[in-house]
Amino acid sequence: MPRPAFSLPAHLARQPLQRAIGRPHQYRRPAIRARASSAGSTAVGISIASLCLLRAFATTPALGKKAGKSNKAFARSDASPPVADAGRMTPTDEIYDLSNMESGILHALERLTHNLAQLRSGGRFNPEHIENMKVALTKGAKERIKIKELAQVVPKGRTVLVVVGEQAHVKPIMATIGASEYSLVPQPPSPHNPTTITVNVPPPTGEAREKALRQAHDFGEKALFAIREARGKHHKKIRAAEVAREVRPDDAKRATKEMDDLVKRQNAEVKRIVDSAKKVIDS
Repeated sequence: MPRPAFSLPAHLARQPLQRAIGRPHQYRRPAIRARASSAGSTAVGISIASLCLLRAFATTPALGKKAGKSNKAFARSDASPPVADAGRMTPTDEIYDLSNMESGILHALERLTHNLAQLRSGGRFNPEHIENMKVALTKGAKERIKIKELAQVVPKGRTVLVVVGEQAHVKPIMATIGASEYSLVPQPPSPHNPTTITVNVPPPTGEAREKALRQAHDFGEKALFAIREARGKHHKKIRAAEVAREVRPDDAKRATKEMDDLVKRQNAEVKRIVDSAKKVIDS
């Protein structure tokens, strides 16, 4: 607590200077106290003024939400709160998503190319028929093994070479090829190549070529039908979202256009593949 300011009485303040000097102990000490008291009062006044200034510029912090059960997890970290179902697609996203439709179309194209590969010889004999023949290695054996697991089939012009891995399998393989439905006559191996069977391929006939062309056309129609099915599934999804008013009419219209553009491109791709196969067959 600051001391009160000290002041001399009026009759003492008018005393001569010599008297004050002659008896310093009566006047100097109170003067010092007066100065100290004055300084203390000044300091008190400054600190009070400072407090008033600080008070004038003080701000009240904004009230936050009470730390309840739902906020305790977020209070421990500065990270943003997780968003529920952040990766879930909206109905609008779903009608624009053509991934399932593209997957079905791709499967149809793969099946088409595989089927046309069986006709690439244009009615001529396909060496894969020999590879897929099943052989009984011993007489009366129930287990049958495909020739491609026992030998290598190499087409060479009008002949097909069957290179057998073991000499003991040559006779069973020859018997299987000769008994097939393709009217093939295998030639026995030569002494120089005791494990190589030569099979002469018969020339294709006009009837066989026409049959191959019809089959190529049928394979193309099956692929187009699979594309139409894939389109129908996705169109139902768009229509259901539109009827339920989950998407805007403009989005439904735009998604339908993108779907039809994809179908148009894939139909053209099917036609290109089939026409290319027909040219090879008819050559």
